[in-house]
Amino acid sequence: MCGRYFVDNEIMKEVRRRVSLLESEPDMRRRDICPSEQALVLVGRERELSAEMMCWGFPHRSGKGLLINARAESALDKPMFSDSLLRRRCVIPAGGFYEWSPWKERASFYREDAPALYMAGFYCPFSEQNRFVILTTKANASVAPVHDRMPLLLEECELEDWIFGEAFMKQVLKKTPAPLARQQEYEQQRLTFV
Repeated sequence: MCGRYFVDNEIMKEVRRRVSLLESEPDMRRRDICPSEQALVLVGRERELSAEMMCWGFPHRSGKGLLINARAESALDKPMFSDSLLRRRCVIPAGGFYEWSPWKERASFYREDAPALYMAGFYCPFSEQNRFVILTTKANASVAPVHDRMPLLLEECELEDWIFGEAFMKQVLKKTPAPLARQQEYEQQRLTFV
């Protein structure tokens, strides 16, 4: 699951380098992005990548809460997600994301070999506003000690294929993300008696 991630000026530099159409220049000082907040996402407009601000989370049908993630394994089977996943894919650039262990210990995950992570997602208009969700998948070996789910991550060279290629999209839904670095302020040690 991905319930919070962070962005910074390095992300904006990466977006400027990749995108020809930039709606406006958002303030990208280091900050956490939480559900229901506006965030920068990459979408396809006229066969080119474009950067736009969207709100994170689909309104729940009950009217209470937000759906912020969708499981990559089953999103195409869910009526609420399938049309958006087929027609409105997006990429969410981030410096990294957070996960919490069962003991409420927060860990941040990021790439040591690149300034940005690219999370796969999709969007849909709700009340004249585009809103996005992040796809999640089974945790890789880097994240598994902290949490059993993680965002579905794309490589930089896969961004256009993800947004514009339906066949490629179906392959990526089964992908295991690359290894990540982990930073954690503390980790509670557990005693094991033999």
